[in-house]
Amino acid sequence: MAVMSEEVVAELERALPAGRVVRDVDVLASYAHDEAEWAPYGRPAALVRPRETADVREVVARCAARGVPVVARGAGTGLSGGANALDGCVVISFEAMNAVLKIDPNERLAVVQPGVVNDDLRSACAEYGLWYPPDPASAPWSTIGGNVATNAGGLCCVKYGVTRDYVLGLEAVVGRGDVVRLGRRTAKGVAGYDLAGLMVGSEGTLGIITEITVRLRGTRAAERTVVGYFDSLVTAGEAVAAVATAGIVPSALELIDRHCLRAVDEWRNMGLTDGGDVLLLGRCDAPGQAGEEEADAMLACFESVGATWSARSTDAEEAEALFAARRLAYPALERLGPVLSEDICVPKMLVPEMLARIERIAGEHDTHIANIAHAGDGNLHPLMITSPDDEPARLRAQAAFERIIDEAIDLGGTVTGEHGVGLLKRRGLEDEAGPVVLDMHRAIKQALDPAGIFNPGKVFAVDGPLDS
Repeated sequence: MAVMSEEVVAELERALPAGRVVRDVDVLASYAHDEAEWAPYGRPAALVRPRETADVREVVARCAARGVPVVARGAGTGLSGGANALDGCVVISFEAMNAVLKIDPNERLAVVQPGVVNDDLRSACAEYGLWYPPDPASAPWSTIGGNVATNAGGLCCVKYGVTRDYVLGLEAVVGRGDVVRLGRRTAKGVAGYDLAGLMVGSEGTLGIITEITVRLRGTRAAERTVVGYFDSLVTAGEAVAAVATAGIVPSALELIDRHCLRAVDEWRNMGLTDGGDVLLLGRCDAPGQAGEEEADAMLACFESVGATWSARSTDAEEAEALFAARRLAYPALERLGPVLSEDICVPKMLVPEMLARIERIAGEHDTHIANIAHAGDGNLHPLMITSPDDEPARLRAQAAFERIIDEAIDLGGTVTGEHGVGLLKRRGLEDEAGPVVLDMHRAIKQALDPAGIFNPGKVFAVDGPLDS
């Protein structure tokens, strides 16, 4: 592999414009992995920063010819190891392909390159009175290409859906260097299989996405914010179930536990821990009087299960600050030590049970587990926190991580709601999907990646080229 990689890199240096190919060891080290704690990674042979699809085609064609792995990378904010390098691979970073190519207010769509930052697209759309809904907590940094790769969700997906719901079409480099366009730009279309949808969430294992067409929505009505504090995780989970039972579809329903609140307070001194142990942040955006009634109904749900304090926020700046604190929870916890992030999803009515099981797992494995969650759609993010260089604590945390996966599957849930399988959830995917469904996945992989070069070893293990 080392010889093959060297030959490919030399070919790319000759074929691509100056500056596209990087070999500097220190630079390569900074592109070798994403934010997944303890996920293994290798040493890439080179980094390529393409500026157009033709550059990507050159990389794929030459790597496919010699069996050299290719790993696509967005902003590196992933939490499953999906963008981690393999020894001798070529990493393609899309930081220079970051243009919003088109916004069509009549058709309500945008065409973007994969390196566009999520919040930058949302800002560009807002100038036309339009809105791109998917909003992962990493939206200020993560890219649309990375969001598509993992089918990212976010705070408002409880009502408005995830990335797949907004991808109309895309351009990708597949196979041995073929450039294809998948999907459509029309409001309807059922010609052939949904290959664009197949690429969404594929984590770079089926090809390299070079352009994305997304559906947009009109600007939504003003949101009303409902705040509730609870004395336990389970009680907060019961409030989530009560909201679902009442038939309320919030535009956001986020959970932040005492560990996260304390971490944000210690970092930014926001006074979040003064109200109680667990905070639920709800939002409703139905227009007019319906929105008022929806917010009042959510408040009643909070109160019905025993919120220690709850209220509708009347201060827009205060409400925005609370949701900003939700986005700050993960980086605040990272300041305390290594954080192993979970990403399970269970049926909404089983959120209280899953939170109770997480608490038991924390005690049984003597592991500090903090909890944040897109609670409204059952997507929970238990965060295992350890001290630096504490090997026994790391092993306990990893054991707790696997137990949480098992418990989510037991409750009819899934091992990943939005972070992707990557390297950390491969065993969980095997248990969730079963051998027949995994064989279907592998057959698709073989059809679209006959040389076996696209992010090999991620999602499910496939060793080497898939043909001889």
